[in-house]
Amino acid sequence: MAGRSIGFILASLCLSCGQGDRAPLESGARPGSISAQGSEDAHARVLQVGTWHGRKGAFATIQSAVNAAASGDWILIAPGTYHETGSDSAGVSIVKPRLHLRGLDRNGVVVDGTRAGSSGTCSPDPAAQLVGPGGAGRNGIVVSKVDGVTIENLTVCNFLNGTGGGGNQVWWNGGDGSGQIGMGSYRGAYLTASTTFYSDAHSASYGIFASNARGPGLIERSYASNMSDSSYYVGACPDCNSVLREVHAQNSAQGFSGSNAGGHLVLERSEWDHNRVGIASTTLANDDRPSPQDGACPNEPGRSCTLFQHNYIHDNNSPNTPGAGLAGTVPIGTGLIISGGRNDTVRENLITHNGAWGVLLNDYPDSSMPACDGGVAFFTPPPPYDQILAPVIPCYFHSFGNKVFRNWFSGNGFFGNETNGDLANAALDYPVRNCFRDNNELGTGKLTSAPRHIEDVLGSCSGPWVGDLAQESSLFLQLLCDTFGPGSGACTTSNQYPTQTTVTLLPIPRERGMEEPCEGVPENSWCGGD
Repeated sequence: MAGRSIGFILASLCLSCGQGDRAPLESGARPGSISAQGSEDAHARVLQVGTWHGRKGAFATIQSAVNAAASGDWILIAPGTYHETGSDSAGVSIVKPRLHLRGLDRNGVVVDGTRAGSSGTCSPDPAAQLVGPGGAGRNGIVVSKVDGVTIENLTVCNFLNGTGGGGNQVWWNGGDGSGQIGMGSYRGAYLTASTTFYSDAHSASYGIFASNARGPGLIERSYASNMSDSSYYVGACPDCNSVLREVHAQNSAQGFSGSNAGGHLVLERSEWDHNRVGIASTTLANDDRPSPQDGACPNEPGRSCTLFQHNYIHDNNSPNTPGAGLAGTVPIGTGLIISGGRNDTVRENLITHNGAWGVLLNDYPDSSMPACDGGVAFFTPPPPYDQILAPVIPCYFHSFGNKVFRNWFSGNGFFGNETNGDLANAALDYPVRNCFRDNNELGTGKLTSAPRHIEDVLGSCSGPWVGDLAQESSLFLQLLCDTFGPGSGACTTSNQYPTQTTVTLLPIPRERGMEEPCEGVPENSWCGGD
């Protein structure tokens, strides 16, 4: 990522950073508490995989070292391409707590989901793809319901989904689909997650994924791209207690996706570009329960602890990214969307050149409804929304209590459809409003919004939300058209939203790795030993 230039842009614009409206993380979410440095395991061993500077390690595969390790041990991985088959569904399966997995070269240590013997690393050849027995799908590195596992300084590629799921490159899994929190701390740093292959049947779904975890969690200094769902995902955690920092997401359906992810959750100092949607925070009545997505600080009414801050969100306009399922229907051209969520804070971001909306907040009508926690079951929208949405909606999630302030916008809304612009609030009338204040437009100096004039000039953000009926109706129709296309019945001949013509993948870039990959590792023959 262009860390220096982005940092300069944000630092020069962020004149009021650190002044007011702060909701600091609890100490448990500070990165130092989840770092592998200074391991508390005094008797930790170092297991070596591959050959480093002419010295051969005891293990030829990562999984064999994981199997031999005890809790607290380190696993160092020498440069090489590793076609791991730890299980039918995972390349590397980790079920022991406090293991520290570290590559010695971020770009040179590659956990490759393609078949052993394939030509080249991360081969795009269809014949090289390995999708598990019966095409069920495979995951890359999977941490299953154990705490304190760190993964650093390596690349994972070409793990694809199938009939049984899969498609996650790096996954801390605390109990996906269970509705229960089954994992504590985790950390990922200097990771690259991508793919060179896509087909309608098999795609890479998620780059770096954490689910059903209470944290503290930290994902930093990482890159992910080419995912059919999202480059980064944190979900199914009412109080995630996690931070994503200095990450970069490109060419995915969503740069970030957070289903029912709230409480202490921070995305900061990161770049989100050339996706369909840059950042998507969503409420879903699905197996990522419990819903809703709620950014309120636990046990602190009136404060928000889900923070999207100091990010560079730009050029999220590509219909030709991979896309599957719900992620394949996100509204193209949106920088940041909060769909059915509440009590989140969006502040001090630079948001530019997103063709539909820079920031979009919207109610979410959910038709799936295995449960409707936090929503309104069998909701009957008032006219004319009963004709726009549906006469009865199985589960309706109002969007409210979100604050969007002190952001900088430029060049958004260039698709040119009615309602396209910097800010949008697609929400039915509600006793608690979403708040927009102190935002700035860097080009013309005039913010654009739908409905018009939604900036709260007094800054009080008090009182109910009462939207202009005509403008809100138009915004809902535009959102439906962008999301579902002409088949939705919401589009007219004047609507201009891009549609997919093909799927394009970006090449996997070389990224900056750890300067001292031996730092913090117990002494061994590869790091400070004889």
